[in-house]
Amino acid sequence: MKVLAIKLSAFGDLIHCLPALDDLLARDDVEEVHWLVDERFAFVTDVFPESVIIHRVALKGQHPIHAAWQMIQELRHECFDVVIDLQSLIKSSLLAAATGAKVYGYDAREVREKPATWLQKSTFFHADERHVVQKYRHVAAALWQSSNHADKPLAYHAPFIHRALKQIPFPTLPDQPWVVLSLGGSWKTKELPNATWQAVAQGIAEKGWHAVMCWGNDAEHDKAKAIAKDVPLTVLKERLDMTSLCSLLRQSKALIATDTGVLHLAAALDVPTISFWGPSASWRSGPLGKKHQIIESSPPCGPCFKRQCAKFICMDMICADDILCCLKHID
Repeated sequence: MKVLAIKLSAFGDLIHCLPALDDLLARDDVEEVHWLVDERFAFVTDVFPESVIIHRVALKGQHPIHAAWQMIQELRHECFDVVIDLQSLIKSSLLAAATGAKVYGYDAREVREKPATWLQKSTFFHADERHVVQKYRHVAAALWQSSNHADKPLAYHAPFIHRALKQIPFPTLPDQPWVVLSLGGSWKTKELPNATWQAVAQGIAEKGWHAVMCWGNDAEHDKAKAIAKDVPLTVLKERLDMTSLCSLLRQSKALIATDTGVLHLAAALDVPTISFWGPSASWRSGPLGKKHQIIESSPPCGPCFKRQCAKFICMDMICADDILCCLKHID
């Protein structure tokens, strides 16, 4: 059987799909697994198993319609037996349907763009399948389920990167244990105040370790440099590629971050994490396990899952002392 899985974006969501991908690769009747990803996030697939065949589409490029049409031709040529749409948005459902194969998609009760359900067979999640990892696993298993309704929930399996990755040295970093701080996050509502980051960096230094801050775009770089003023904090001079980022994380004592792709990558690399949550919910997408400590701001209005907010109180409620307290539990 030849299977196409579609998850176009984003960074963290692609990491959350790894257990579903492992499930597909483990099936005896699946001979080939292909993956369709938005070109902007194709770098994440560098950590996918080498046997997965990657297709990249530039839906945000200069000629998105032309790019989509070319991709449809490419996918139809592959003659897939089934398509697993782990995104279930209109754009992903159109691409999936255009392959001509039978398509399985998200629970119709949870789809953000309802027309997506017109083009695919919806799965129905168990009430206890709250985490996105469980939901992705459920959609990936839909073809092999005897009924539309789940009698019992699929278990949470922590995302894990099996692929061997090159170890890269970082000679410019101080010769002492380091903790990575990640500014990442496309939502303004996930941003921690600069003063809190500074207090965290200072506390890390008092522990005898060193704080290293990574960033993903120019705005984050400028913010990182502003945070680094007057505190012991190294800001990486360049945006790291996937191999370098994985190597930095693996050599660190821990990662401290909000709900971002870097957080979920670190967890999948088995790196201890400390994460803080406000507008998004840890029960929905947080890393689970003994190595992962979670701080919830839990405002009365949250989690709201909003990218913009007039009040913007949840990140102000995260205290540096709470983060540093978690650091005491890391060897």
